[in-house]
Amino acid sequence: MTPVRLMGAPGSPYTRKMLAVLRYRRIPYAFMLGSHRERADLPQPKVALLPTFYLPGADGEIEAVVDSTPLIRRFEAEYAERRVVPPDPALAFLDYLLEDFADEWLTKAMFHYRWRFAADADFGQEMLPRWRVAPRSDAELAPTQRFIRERQVARLYVVGSNDVTAPVIEGSYHRYLAALKAHLETHAFLLGARPGAGDFAAYGQLTQLARFDPTPRAICIAEAPRVLAWVDVVEDLSGLEPEDRDWISATAVPDTLRAIFAEAGRTYAPVMLANAAAVRAGAGTVETEVDGRLWTQAPFPYQAHCVAWVRGEYARLDAEAKRVVGAVLDGTGLEPLVVAS
Repeated sequence: MTPVRLMGAPGSPYTRKMLAVLRYRRIPYAFMLGSHRERADLPQPKVALLPTFYLPGADGEIEAVVDSTPLIRRFEAEYAERRVVPPDPALAFLDYLLEDFADEWLTKAMFHYRWRFAADADFGQEMLPRWRVAPRSDAELAPTQRFIRERQVARLYVVGSNDVTAPVIEGSYHRYLAALKAHLETHAFLLGARPGAGDFAAYGQLTQLARFDPTPRAICIAEAPRVLAWVDVVEDLSGLEPEDRDWISATAVPDTLRAIFAEAGRTYAPVMLANAAAVRAGAGTVETEVDGRLWTQAPFPYQAHCVAWVRGEYARLDAEAKRVVGAVLDGTGLEPLVVAS
């Protein structure tokens, strides 16, 4: 079997997400460190994001493909064994929500903690440029280190990290750790005894929050060491032997998982909805209330698409699956995200 080729970096949560998926699914891969500019022999993606996969297009020619969520679905169609999307449509939709919550909300905490706090920014500046195969001296690295820090700090506004939103982001991180810790006391993964796409999305963000960046790492160690251990476990699940019965039933979702959905409904849902409304209106600023506090940020068009995609996934469910999903999400605050009013 020809290995799947991808380019990424250890400091990219989405790279870590996809590498863990490939390991779990036992899909052979060839991982390349570096940047797109360093590989002129490869096709360039329309948007330079990590990871970038190099896969056959409809015409058989290799093309650069990004965006982890559709990539996971592509691999679900191309590889039959050890799937990460549950076969039950209702449970698959719940997993899709968990994945999007991690990809689009936990990433705000990841970016916020990495570049808002001086100790974290110092560490990130020091380490991130060193993840290259070709060695470089400290003097050669210095300009790149300064460039990365200045660029990323200047981009905090993109994820909505600012003086107004900081308490919302940080409070949510603490609550999420507590909720995940409680869930992992009785379940190996979010959806039972085998991982779904939502697990790998959470894992990707937590490789940075719980494992790399000093401030959120210290919080995780102090408040949820079980989560830290879980991140290490999910790193390589190639030896796990999953069975169909390992998925939980969508009609018997535990309260600990509902608590994670409730955190998503408390934070992620109102921000995603306000952002989508601002993008539709062509507004210059997103403003809403989250957890009793003001949230304000620049509009983020990609996350407006995410709302449409979530609703599209829900619209494809049959009436019974929608009933099951509705029962799980009832009272969590996620209902208006799933169904337009």
